[in-house]
Amino acid sequence: MTSKSDLFGLHFAALLLGGTALFSKLIPLPALDITALRGVLATLLLALLLLATRRSFRLESRSHYLMMGAGGLLFAFHWLTYFYAMQVSSVAVGVIALFTFPVITALMEPLMDFKRPDKHSLAMSAVVLAGVGLIGLEGNIAGNVVLGLTLGVLSAIAYSARNILQRRKLMGVSGPVTMFYQCMITALVFLPFLGPTVAELSLNSWLLILLLSSVFTALPHSLIAHGLRSINATTASFILALQVFYATLLAALVLSEVPGPATIAGGLLIVLSSIYVTRQSRRSARQADKSPATVQAGAEK
Repeated sequence: MTSKSDLFGLHFAALLLGGTALFSKLIPLPALDITALRGVLATLLLALLLLATRRSFRLESRSHYLMMGAGGLLFAFHWLTYFYAMQVSSVAVGVIALFTFPVITALMEPLMDFKRPDKHSLAMSAVVLAGVGLIGLEGNIAGNVVLGLTLGVLSAIAYSARNILQRRKLMGVSGPVTMFYQCMITALVFLPFLGPTVAELSLNSWLLILLLSSVFTALPHSLIAHGLRSINATTASFILALQVFYATLLAALVLSEVPGPATIAGGLLIVLSSIYVTRQSRRSARQADKSPATVQAGAEK
């Protein structure tokens, strides 16, 4: 059953994640260093949260640990390629390429069940692509566009695979616990390659990394992990596509990049498609609750 609080949590997570692109430009470090430090600080913050709320760090079974390890590696690869995409080209290229992931998810998830992709999902995928395309056409796409797009699409594939894996194999694991393990794996993978420039960071840069790791990482990704327990990965993908719109607004406020008509039109397309998919999800949940099988199951309880 789709929870209203989970839907709200995903929308709020999209808002927060819309600001992550800014940090690739605001923090004077290579993408690998940012990813490693982001993983370390997010892990520590989530560990404190779990200790404060007296939640267990243990997973239920060996298969949970294996699936968490796979999800963590996918998550680490997603983070690294996303930040690299924006640094080698531009924020616009990285964001546009990443948001091919709703299309990838809409195709991957039903295929896992040997089913054809849903027509509504495919139609909304086209709308989302049209929206990010409009935003990209108006943006200042400079630098190595081909490399940036390639890295962004690879990031999208990893993100889609991680969300589907989480939905199918880790439904019983809470959001903070999931993010603790996946951030820890990210930190362990990249810490050995940390560059020497980290020692020269200013206090302001450390505060930016802390902000990125807590408010813009630990919180939104915990909300996503929690939401995927009741919302399928395809629906979550469309909701999270709102990051493109939010990133545009935040860039206007923080970097004084005022959006033009095409960017506004693209944002509206993404917002409308997200609202449509969200309403479809809630409608399907209500119909499932009213189905004879569900009513009978309730009566038997």
